Amino acid sequence: MSRPPLVAVVTIGAAVTVALGIRAVLTHQAAVARRRIGKPLGEQSIDADRVWRRSLEGEPIDLLVLGDSVAAGLGAERRKETLGGRLAKGLGRRMRRPVHLRTAAVVGSESPDLAAQLTGLPVDYAPHVAIIVVGGNDVTHRIPIPVSVLHLRETILQLRARGTEVVVGTCPDLGALRPVPQPLRRLIASMSRRLAEAQAEAAHASGAHPVDLRRAVGPLFFDDPDAMFSLDRFHPSPLGYRRTAEVLLPAVCAAAERTLSSRRPPVAR
Repeated sequence: MSRPPLVAVVTIGAAVTVALGIRAVLTHQAAVARRRIGKPLGEQSIDADRVWRRSLEGEPIDLLVLGDSVAAGLGAERRKETLGGRLAKGLGRRMRRPVHLRTAAVVGSESPDLAAQLTGLPVDYAPHVAIIVVGGNDVTHRIPIPVSVLHLRETILQLRARGTEVVVGTCPDLGALRPVPQPLRRLIASMSRRLAEAQAEAAHASGAHPVDLRRAVGPLFFDDPDAMFSLDRFHPSPLGYRRTAEVLLPAVCAAAERTLSSRRPPVAR
């Protein structure tokens, strides 16, 4: 067997050295970002589960929230400022009915954790609408996109089998995270964009309605990070949750309309 040319050996060796150097830089920057962000908000979100707009007439609309710390509302200061609370209030106002909010989202969750969130629900629980927001931790913990999408798809299909309409808020643009240094921030921005695109495709194929949070609300986080991010500069502030809920609400209301229509008893003739 002939030996590889010396130039090829040197080239391969240089490429390996560069790759290892880049990996070391990114690992160091990830550690820097973790130190900068810390956990000033703790790991427990505010419990916002209740019947919202209770004074309105009619049976409550059941709203389920699944996903990660954004879905759970970490960073909100009051329960009405959480993502679930804002969606429940807005849904009740537009539909003129009470809304029963149930939050199964857990701080720190990744897409593979969605199955456990569903398992923790009553077997016969069939909410009118489920909203899923997940993906940020998948990116920071380097979960392969096919794995993330597989778990998202399975969760959607299980909810659809219960007769539930599903809205997916796709992965936010992590390029807005100022505590993350460059070039790591550019890398996770690219990863979050690719995950969001894959999530949108999976949602469409599984009968859910995706909402592109990167395009719809991402520019606001880039333009005014001091107002849109909370104390840790990683999770949304009350204003950040308000803007996020505003872009999700039309899809949530449309989903509720579809479920209410499909479950409405036939008119006697």
